[in-house]
Amino acid sequence: MTAVSATDEARTILTKYYEYANAGDWDRWCDLFAEDQVMDEQLAGHIEGLETLRSMMKGMGTMYRVFRNEPVHFLVDGEKAAAVSHLTAVSASGEAIEAEVMNFFRIVDGRIAYMANYHDTVPFQVLGQD
Repeated sequence: MTAVSATDEARTILTKYYEYANAGDWDRWCDLFAEDQVMDEQLAGHIEGLETLRSMMKGMGTMYRVFRNEPVHFLVDGEKAAAVSHLTAVSASGEAIEAEVMNFFRIVDGRIAYMANYHDTVPFQVLGQD
């Protein structure tokens, strides 16, 4: 049996991150994160702890009619990884959202320990209108 490299493991986690998000499977998406995870999310702010993240993600199904975040490119260097993606969504009120996204990850022991995302916030202003 061949050992899985840290790079392969990180790519698998990144692939699942987008797969689960696009399926709206927020429970499995949250399972990718460490118990003591830290996230700096451009719209939601600073989030610490897996239970806080799980609680926050329960609202995703009602915030968007459509949510697709398609990865374009992954960069992996040891426990650090980055993903460039394109987000296409429709708000609960029917407003279209299109944004280019850059996510930074730190993956430790097979879980996302830290994540930050960066994108233009203007397209998301329609969420305040819902």
